Amino acid sequence: MTPAFDKNCNLALWVDHKSGNIFDTNMSWVGFMQNGYAFSSKTLNFLGSVDGGTLQDKNGKAAFWMPGLGSPSSGLRPLAPLRPLRPLNPLTPLRPLNPLRPLQPLNPLGGWSNLNLQAWLAA
Repeated sequence: MTPAFDKNCNLALWVDHKSGNIFDTNMSWVGFMQNGYAFSSKTLNFLGSVDGGTLQDKNGKAAFWMPGLGSPSSGLRPLAPLRPLRPLNPLTPLRPLNPLRPLQPLNPLGGWSNLNLQAWLAA
């Protein structure tokens, strides 16, 4: 499990790269990654693209980043993908130990998204 932080270096998500599942800090399944895109687990809505260690919003702006996988990056607005099939609900993983807070990264080219976790998941 890899921790994902918001632009203020607050722990926001846990990402399981093997399965592509995304969990909130309470270990509730909130999304999944498929073919370079992130989707909501409840609504199957397109949340944004995935660029290396960065989860982006629908406008291509960095929303959350994983420090061990590179610097946050923003890009162009991605084309919305086709709606995926809903994967099976994963087993709830054990809660990992809280990670150390990372150093504040440099602002990505194009800036940060203004969306917080709830707004990103509702988009």
